[in-house]
Amino acid sequence: MFLDIQVGLSTLQQEVPEFEKYFKMPHVHFGIDPEFSMKGGQAPGKAVGTFDAADINYTIDYLAKIVAENNLPPKILVIHRFTRAMVTNTKGIKLKPEVQVVMDMDGWGHQARKINTYKQFIYPEPVQFAGFKIFYKNDLREAGSHIMTPAEVLKLKPQPVYIQYQ
Repeated sequence: MFLDIQVGLSTLQQEVPEFEKYFKMPHVHFGIDPEFSMKGGQAPGKAVGTFDAADINYTIDYLAKIVAENNLPPKILVIHRFTRAMVTNTKGIKLKPEVQVVMDMDGWGHQARKINTYKQFIYPEPVQFAGFKIFYKNDLREAGSHIMTPAEVLKLKPQPVYIQYQ
């Protein structure tokens, strides 16, 4: 199971501890969405938000501590992304064996645009593992678009190890 949060006007430092009892369960993993992290105080949805490596490292450290203290299998941390600015200082993200980090291409629309977004923002900075999101409705909004097949998604390089359908 994945708990996926959007912090809005809050922070990961304020919100992540609220889920600790769930993170102690071996089958619960975590997703964070920088799109709605409004550090400048804007209303969510009015601008695209951001997480920095420091925010992500806080989350990795928090999850790693829970894994170690409770003898759990590694947690998966999914970071949704569709622009470069959504995740800053990616080279500063510090990996730990207790947490598997997936940078997930979260854009929607025509498959050519999705593939281009993947090549621009995930391929050069997958951090650890690459992911790809399929939107059942939003991927069909543009004329001539179709929902990408598993075979089409698996042709991407690096090949996504995490594929989310929404």
